[in-house]
Amino acid sequence: MAYDELVSPEVLAIAPRGAELIAVGRRASGCRHHEARIHPCVIERAIAGKDVVRLKGGDPFIFGRGGEEAEELAAARVPFEVVPGISAALGAAAIANIPLTHRECSSSVTFATAHAQAGDPDFASHVTSAGTLVFYMGLSRIEATCKSLLASGRAEGTPAAVVSRATLPDACVVVGTLVDIADLSVKARIEAPAVLIVGEVVSRRVLVAVAVDALAHAATG
Repeated sequence: MAYDELVSPEVLAIAPRGAELIAVGRRASGCRHHEARIHPCVIERAIAGKDVVRLKGGDPFIFGRGGEEAEELAAARVPFEVVPGISAALGAAAIANIPLTHRECSSSVTFATAHAQAGDPDFASHVTSAGTLVFYMGLSRIEATCKSLLASGRAEGTPAAVVSRATLPDACVVVGTLVDIADLSVKARIEAPAVLIVGEVVSRRVLVAVAVDALAHAATG
């Protein structure tokens, strides 16, 4: 099993006894974005006739390099099957009780990566001006991202939230606006991985949380 660093020990513990566990995440392997699309050991073991699981911490086809890795497997004539997972945006929204869509304030969701826009200070003008925005891998660029969104017309009071280590036991949620969410995240000592959620749906978090608490109380009462 070749796994990323975001896969929890609890998940790794499910692996069959005797399975080889190999850390192949970019942090663990030292591989950078422009280097090999897939870790060489995955293809090597597959060609050797072994059953290989490439385990990721989210959905492989949403900013998980699943497309790039699938292309490399196909080029090596290695048969494979893709098992969908829960993307970070969905997991983060759920753990924070934030509905990514809401009949009264958002009928669309846009997923974007702040990393790809590092050389474009005006990147927010390229994304939709309506609906909910979710930025992946952008913890170090939250301030720049918010400034770009403000410059492109988003209101200063637009609700925003940063969710760190979503779905893990030490998950953390910070809520603010485009003006102060960067500072609040620094004060809360938010750590990667984290996603930034922007839009009026964030203001619905309290309402959703109250509803969830009421249901839980009713179920136990």
